[in-house]
Amino acid sequence: MSSELDTFWDAVDAELARYPMAPELQPLPMRSTDSSTTYAVRLTSLGPYRIFGYYSVPKGSARAPGLLLTPRYGSVNHVPDYHDRERYAVLQLMHRGQRLADRPFAAEYPGLLTLGIHSPETFIYRAIVADCMRGADFLLSRREVDLDHVAVQGDDLALLTASRRAGFTAVQAHELLLYRLLEAAQVTDEYPIEELNDYLHTNPDSGPAVQHTLEFFDPLQHAPRIRATTLLASGDGAGDGPSGGGWLQPLYQAVGGPSEIYRLTHNGAVDHDWMDAWLARQLGGQPRSRFLEPV
Repeated sequence: MSSELDTFWDAVDAELARYPMAPELQPLPMRSTDSSTTYAVRLTSLGPYRIFGYYSVPKGSARAPGLLLTPRYGSVNHVPDYHDRERYAVLQLMHRGQRLADRPFAAEYPGLLTLGIHSPETFIYRAIVADCMRGADFLLSRREVDLDHVAVQGDDLALLTASRRAGFTAVQAHELLLYRLLEAAQVTDEYPIEELNDYLHTNPDSGPAVQHTLEFFDPLQHAPRIRATTLLASGDGAGDGPSGGGWLQPLYQAVGGPSEIYRLTHNGAVDHDWMDAWLARQLGGQPRSRFLEPV
């Protein structure tokens, strides 16, 4: 599979390289603060297709650590958190189909997860991963970014992007969706995984084709190429199911660089502050809590 996988993704990279990035930055005074300037960014990805992002740069420093936030699964992604904008040159990307990047294609939720899933060449995530790689290209090209300290944060898209772009020094991944997706679909009916079950029920003969497609997008297949220091956020349940502590062990063991697992407590303040501090250490920044200190 490795040779076939490399051939497939090398072809995506080659196709993406044929399109000039053509970045267009527009200052957003209403999104800017005393400590950071925020821009609307448009970039050209596969298609060609113009994608969107919020890009924020701290004021008062020649170079800042870089942070790419890959898109969540859903129609809307927001302006980066205030604390991130103060510390990092941070890009929140919207992939094609999401709001602000929904012309001419508007993604449907539910439905996006299985769009074109009958083939790796037609699966929507081929283009979505390319959009994320284009976002990485933009961030890694910026003069105001300290290229010795650049991280990517998100779900499977963060891992796939880091595997195809060597410029990242750290990866933080949580709430994985494409990882072992067929296995997860057999033991849960949670959205959006249930989209896959609905598709398989509607297309009962599609199982082998779906399995073949998903092999190209499972971060487990890409993990050996990741050289950045990697943090995976794991569930705290028992057993080896998607919410269990052992679910991510194969991925953890496959990562090509230093890696560790953080077991979530599901206490929002504890989990956020721990993961924020981990990322700040990797980027040479100061930890920041979004929560009030106890009196």
